[in-house]
Amino acid sequence: MSEALLTVKDLSVAFNHGDKVVDSISFDVFSGETFALVGESGSGKSITALSVMRLLPENAALKATEISLAGENLLAIPEIDFCTIRGRRIGMIFQDPMASLNPVMTIGDQIVEVLELHFSWPKQKISARVMELLRQVEIPDPERKYRDYPHQLSGGQRQRIMIAIALAAEPALLIADEPTTALDVTIQKQILELLHRIQKQNNMALWLISHDLALVSNLADRVAVMQKGKIVEAAATEVFFSQPKHPYTKKLLAALPSMTSSLNRKITEKQPLLKLKDFKVYYPIRKGIFKRVVGHVKAVDGVNLELQQGKTLALVGESGCGKTTLGKGLLGLIPYTEGEVWFEGALLNELQGNELRLKRSEIQIVFQDPFSSMNPRMLVGEIIDEGVRALHPEVSANERRELVNRLLRQVDLPVTVAFRYPHEFSGGQRQRICIARALAVKPKLIVCDEPTSALDVSVQAQIIELLKSLQKDQGLSYLFITHNIAVVAEIADDVAVMNKGKIVEYGNVEQVLNAPRHEYTKTLLSAVPVLKN
Repeated sequence: MSEALLTVKDLSVAFNHGDKVVDSISFDVFSGETFALVGESGSGKSITALSVMRLLPENAALKATEISLAGENLLAIPEIDFCTIRGRRIGMIFQDPMASLNPVMTIGDQIVEVLELHFSWPKQKISARVMELLRQVEIPDPERKYRDYPHQLSGGQRQRIMIAIALAAEPALLIADEPTTALDVTIQKQILELLHRIQKQNNMALWLISHDLALVSNLADRVAVMQKGKIVEAAATEVFFSQPKHPYTKKLLAALPSMTSSLNRKITEKQPLLKLKDFKVYYPIRKGIFKRVVGHVKAVDGVNLELQQGKTLALVGESGCGKTTLGKGLLGLIPYTEGEVWFEGALLNELQGNELRLKRSEIQIVFQDPFSSMNPRMLVGEIIDEGVRALHPEVSANERRELVNRLLRQVDLPVTVAFRYPHEFSGGQRQRICIARALAVKPKLIVCDEPTSALDVSVQAQIIELLKSLQKDQGLSYLFITHNIAVVAEIADDVAVMNKGKIVEYGNVEQVLNAPRHEYTKTLLSAVPVLKN
């Protein structure tokens, strides 16, 4: 292999003179290759990238023998001159495009800003380059989208804009930090194919930061694994996945959900717990000075579903297909337009007052983002017993305290957690707390809205096993909303595939995943990254 484009030697980073979050790591990235740095959240992957970009906060202490780009020592360059390297020679795609884009600037102006910073081009040439970039990243109708703001774009389109900004100055090295974590499998596939194509066109080095090993196996040339700030294993991709050496690497690979886990699953018929009949959620489209209704957005359009007691129904589809709207609608968190919601043989439409409130307490929800769904000013114990205090005021404080302790043990957390705040926990621990909160009022059905989408594979596996064990012990039913097809194979009994507000395919998990009938289902399954050994 030729001389390295990026060389990092003995890099260490510590915050506030504490323990090292990156501990004496060394690696190279070569022109034209894809180098993947993998590991769980908190392992030091993103901090390593920010160190190379010199974007660490002031309380960070960096030490390194060498960080060089094409032989030039990046540590010796003054900050004012380093601004000509960021974006020009090293580009970076951040994990959350909405947090990285300026909400008060159009997407066209944000790309223009990069070009004006690095090139002394006339306006006409800059405008032409912006349109070229928008077409290169396959933004539809680029002339119109140029004037749109970030909130007007979908998640996939925002990520494409981030790629356009990162590629604007044609950098030699592109750092992609979890570029597809929150995207649907079909959009993820498009983004990765786009990156791969542009990389080959420009002979660009791609440094991919990810915890998705299936994705890495399909894209990377070399892989390095980080654990607790150290690189514990590094190898060519073929060797890495076929002959892993380190126990931590083997643990990560073992935690990957398998598409074959649904095969030969025993099919049993049980009593229906939840039924939706011709369920609709429409949003009015208003125009004109008098805001007259001129049409409707049919978010959920005539859905019929049945979930049996003690079973898991997975609701899958791309973002915007109506999955979450359906879940919130049946819970009564948003009003639904039409249809029937039957729960344990009772028509919820006809119930009122305390009777409706008690029946609805038997249906709880676990949201996608556990941190934003908890009150940051409340202790964990207060968060868990809040529902009991509201719905069952007759339960004493001592009984509630015992209940909280029991629930924490059920979700494999120590009882001392009750006296701490949500910000003190990892993403997986917060999700366990949210599950404990949902269990507090003894529900029969839990709506799980993307509960594992932002979690590492090992934590994801733990949450899935927790949900399965709770279902076995307590007979819980789950409506599991997700776009992660591999997770569906691990947990679901039945699958409903949703597209544009409608259910396009419905059946048991083995049939839907292994013998799909609808073209949309086939498209979803073909986009799922499969681990290459």
